[in-house]
Amino acid sequence: MTNQIPVVVSGAAGKMGLETVKAVHAAPNLKLLACIDPCFADGVHTQGDVDTFASIDELMAAGLVSPQETRTVFVDFTRPDVIEANLRQVLPLGFDCVVGTTGLSAETLCELESLVPADRCLFIAPNFAIGAVLMMELAQKVVAYMPDVEVIELHHDNKLDAPSGTAKRTAELLAAARTQALPDFRSTAPGTETELPGCAGARGANVDGVPVHSVRLPGYVAHQEVIFGGQGQTLTIRHDSIHRNSFMPGVVLACEQVGKHQGLIIGLENLM
Repeated sequence: MTNQIPVVVSGAAGKMGLETVKAVHAAPNLKLLACIDPCFADGVHTQGDVDTFASIDELMAAGLVSPQETRTVFVDFTRPDVIEANLRQVLPLGFDCVVGTTGLSAETLCELESLVPADRCLFIAPNFAIGAVLMMELAQKVVAYMPDVEVIELHHDNKLDAPSGTAKRTAELLAAARTQALPDFRSTAPGTETELPGCAGARGANVDGVPVHSVRLPGYVAHQEVIFGGQGQTLTIRHDSIHRNSFMPGVVLACEQVGKHQGLIIGLENLM
């Protein structure tokens, strides 16, 4: 098919990477050019019609892609400890970037934003599930009426960051929406001062004034509850990803849309 958008997947051998490779293969508007993962270090080989490389350097040395000439999407589902270095390398090369790896600080994001070429885009999504995005959107509406809120997120035991990017993003959005709607609001809920000696963290992390609790157990994939409390009532908004393919419609959407935008964009809601 002509006019397909070329895509390179980094972290292609991981759980999310494998799902992304399948989704890009199946998307009629996308063309998978190459896969990158350290596990391919035994040398470049081909899986089907797709070349695999152990590093970005190997990919570029092969001359397979020319992102400055043809807009190419670099999708990253690697690790929090390598994503920054990956982006510092590929952004100046002219890739549009779609990032699902979380854990970057606000300071790092500002630095990376400065590396985005004028006509390219760095897109980062804390969560690619459409339902998770809608959960965050709904929560921002509710907090104006029920400002006492806490977040509980539950993930598999191999997740490398806590709180999750989704929970952190949710708390930040809730705090901003609450401040805008109720600038004088002050929570009366007990905080860390109530934690017993030796039990630090019982009240969770404080993210912009919103308590966030992280659960890590085998059997989970990705789940989140936003719990609002009011006089004589509670309201819970919950989203569950029961399989990693729940994220793929959002990944495909991002790959298709990122080339139409410029600069740093955070959140799938900005592309929906």
